[in-house]
Amino acid sequence: MAELEIHHETEHKIDPEGQRVGVLAAILAVMLAIVTIASHRTHTEAIIDKSAANDHWQHYQSTRIKFHSLELGESLVKQLAPKGEGSAAAVDDYEKQKKKYDEQGKEIQEQAREAQEKAEGAERRALRYDFGEGLLEIGLVLSSLYFISRKRMFPVIGIVAGLTGVMLAATGLLAR
Repeated sequence: MAELEIHHETEHKIDPEGQRVGVLAAILAVMLAIVTIASHRTHTEAIIDKSAANDHWQHYQSTRIKFHSLELGESLVKQLAPKGEGSAAAVDDYEKQKKKYDEQGKEIQEQAREAQEKAEGAERRALRYDFGEGLLEIGLVLSSLYFISRKRMFPVIGIVAGLTGVMLAATGLLAR
């Protein structure tokens, strides 16, 4: 079988600057992938926490509806039922149930607030990752422009943008 050889004009020229920029682009691409994954995971965490908060608020709302139904029942018994042992027992039962639902409502409300705060924290972290991701993308693109223009300013600006993106994304680890 015949071998096919393709010769390029720059085959014997080695561009050490281009090699360094290529390594820089590869490093920026790896950092971009890491920050992108962190961003996506954090957005997912925020959605799950927000969903949990919504579930808690719905549970709280149903508890409050039960509480108000008991208030209504208590009021009706006091107004319409003949005075006696049966109506007093019903009112006492309503009071006990109202107390139970009031305590449950406070617990559920606290759980909802905690889940909501957790979601807001995840959203703050995700925003930092997003900005870091954007700066890393800009750094990668600017660094790659070296191969078209052969101007050193593009990789230099790319390094600055990339480092800024990494630092900004790193603050996402600290944000709560």
